[in-house]
Amino acid sequence: MNENNNEQKNVVYEVKKEGNSSFKTVQDPNSYKGYETNNKSNSGTGFLKSVFIPFVSGVVGCAVVVGTCFGVPSIRANILGTDNSTSNSSSSSEANGYVSQTSLSNYSDTAVYAANKILPSIVGITVEYNVNSLISMFGNRGQSSTATASGSGIIISEDGYILTNNHIVSSSSDSDFYEVSSATKVTVKLFNDETEYEAEIVGTDEQTDLAVIKIDKTDLPKAEFADSDNIKVGEFAMAVGNPLGMQSSITCGVISAVNREITDSDGITYNLIQTDAAINAGNSGGALVNSEGQVIGVNTLKLQGDGIEGMGFAIPINSTEDVTSQLIEYSKVRRPYIGITGMDLDEETAKANDLVVGIYVKAIDDFSAAEKAGIKPGDVIIEADGQKITTMDELNEIKNKHQIGDEMTVKVNRNGQERDITITLDEQP
Repeated sequence: MNENNNEQKNVVYEVKKEGNSSFKTVQDPNSYKGYETNNKSNSGTGFLKSVFIPFVSGVVGCAVVVGTCFGVPSIRANILGTDNSTSNSSSSSEANGYVSQTSLSNYSDTAVYAANKILPSIVGITVEYNVNSLISMFGNRGQSSTATASGSGIIISEDGYILTNNHIVSSSSDSDFYEVSSATKVTVKLFNDETEYEAEIVGTDEQTDLAVIKIDKTDLPKAEFADSDNIKVGEFAMAVGNPLGMQSSITCGVISAVNREITDSDGITYNLIQTDAAINAGNSGGALVNSEGQVIGVNTLKLQGDGIEGMGFAIPINSTEDVTSQLIEYSKVRRPYIGITGMDLDEETAKANDLVVGIYVKAIDDFSAAEKAGIKPGDVIIEADGQKITTMDELNEIKNKHQIGDEMTVKVNRNGQERDITITLDEQP
């Protein structure tokens, strides 16, 4: 009897393994009868094992499969009938510097996020100054009047330091008809705050067009800086500021180019970020930010004229850090100084004057590093620190890598003879 029962159990197990077609695959009627008897005696357990557990397992398995499919972008795209290239998730940079295409469906959310993050750190700046008219319509000395200008600034510390452009707060100039004084009053408006805070000019630097001002207030929302050396052409860019006095305005675009050399009307050359985000009068001193609301540049100028559209420029934020710290500490930027007035010699000019290509020394400043080192008018500088140079810009670029008090070696051609001269750099007056 025991043997028979064991045989029936084995048959039942084999039948159950066949699943839905179990009754159809039974060949032995006795075994089939034994299976029926076994089910009747354990109907509750049999139902649980033969129907309920497989059903639940099937549901769970189906959920896992579907979840996995939708977790894989390519499979999800095929199921939903969408192109995988329009995935909302951002793609990481490839080794060759390119990035794969991504969907623009979240562009609006990106702009909203960046704006909300940076706007509290951008201020409006108003500057008052005196304008004296030198000649009136009757030929007499004109009248004095007060004028105002506006711009923007970036909060760089919680205790009130604000970065802006030099041309906003240092407006002094003159012509044959008028003279403009330095700023007589600088006021600042914070985001969502109508209070006007009077600001102190901490330091200015014409060469970089940067300035630092300060207001007497604490717990300010300091802007977050990005690494401007890592920005890429084509990435999202937002210009934030106060164009035409309209405080807290944003414009969006992309990075059009990096390392653009632009020379302004004063002959100063800047290395800038180019963007097509609209920059207008009053945007100067405001921020150019990335998709994370981090500052990548200081808006400083735009090109204007017939046929020109969408060409704005910003000072890379990395290049402002040393300038900013020096303006706060010294109220100026301390730079190394050689003390020469030079002229670039190209091949044609050099050949016409029986000279060599390089930098022709026209004059030497009194008591300067150049004079102390023995450089003379008429020398042609052809190398600096072992590098061949042909322009003053190249000489200044090498010089500016040094600190005040460093030694710098130049090679000059004097009357057809070359000689090395060591210069101990002074501080620029």
